[in-house]
Amino acid sequence: MKPVDTSPNQTRVAPNIVLPDAALSFTFARSSGPGGQNVNKLATKAQLTVTLDDLKNLGHMHPAAIARLAQFAPHYLANDRLIITSQNSRSQLANRRDCLEKLRAVLTHAVAKPRPRIPTRPTHGSRRRRLESKRQRAQKIDLRRPPSPNHD
Repeated sequence: MKPVDTSPNQTRVAPNIVLPDAALSFTFARSSGPGGQNVNKLATKAQLTVTLDDLKNLGHMHPAAIARLAQFAPHYLANDRLIITSQNSRSQLANRRDCLEKLRAVLTHAVAKPRPRIPTRPTHGSRRRRLESKRQRAQKIDLRRPPSPNHD
């Protein structure tokens, strides 16, 4: 793959995915996280919003990757937008960086194609153990039954 160049007004959000800063929308609110009395005064909670259209069009993200994103991170998706929040730190800048790291992690996971499962046959030993445990369970159930009346 060809490396993606980043200019000063772009952010690399995942391998080979670069978004313009205009596509990353940050909003800030009062946090319920750490900060003591500053929680009541400062807006340190960061919320990052990226539209799925921006990811498809600008980031060269394949529709299959968008589908994988919806499959394993549905809690980040709302109304065709990816919404990531962070309130772990007392600093607005640190929470902003944390949002970008979460975005990188989610997109990196979504872009990676899952390896196909190669079906294998059960081994001789595993078949033998399964049948032996079935025999033991059947014997245990037979012992619970009362003796039959025609049995002398």
